[in-house]
Amino acid sequence: MAPGHLSVREMREDEKPLVLEMLKAGVKDTENRVALHALTRPPALLLLAAASSGLRFVLASFAVALLLPVFLAVAAMKLGLRARWGSLPPPGGLGGPWVAVRSSGDVCGVLALAPGSNAGDGARVTRLSVSRWHRRRGVGRRLLAFAESRARAWAGGMGEPRARLVVPVAVAAWGVAGMLEGCGYQAEGSWGCMGYTLVREFSKDL
Repeated sequence: MAPGHLSVREMREDEKPLVLEMLKAGVKDTENRVALHALTRPPALLLLAAASSGLRFVLASFAVALLLPVFLAVAAMKLGLRARWGSLPPPGGLGGPWVAVRSSGDVCGVLALAPGSNAGDGARVTRLSVSRWHRRRGVGRRLLAFAESRARAWAGGMGEPRARLVVPVAVAAWGVAGMLEGCGYQAEGSWGCMGYTLVREFSKDL
């Protein structure tokens, strides 16, 4: 279905369970790839090997000593990602959360925004997820365009020196990164662990 059949509006309270499930499903789609990327970096492998060696002195099973640190590391990373991106943030200065809705009434995407930490930072996307049944149909681009319009309006109302939008993207989400680059965004920063990138930040002056 064409993007013109999409509308974006504020989420209703009765839609909250559906939106939460959509966010959790979106996190599950990337968490395994992010965990694999993080835990196969040399520093992480060294830490896991050291932990396994230590456990061999207290555990009778070599297999358990080998697998337990990996299991705990993966579980901790997944819990962290779900806590950060798998829940709805409180309403911020830019309003929302918003949902993308088909003409049929189906909720197919969710968006949340927040002001940047410092003056001049612009707005940040804190949640952006599309239902797996509606991907590659223009929903993400429609939500992104809506986010840009909200960021412009907010910057003008606050007297910000510039309108700007920042979108954090998990390192394994290549499709999202490609969409952003196609819309004129540039990778400008990143954060992660032990010197390795887990999340890249894309930004665009509006």
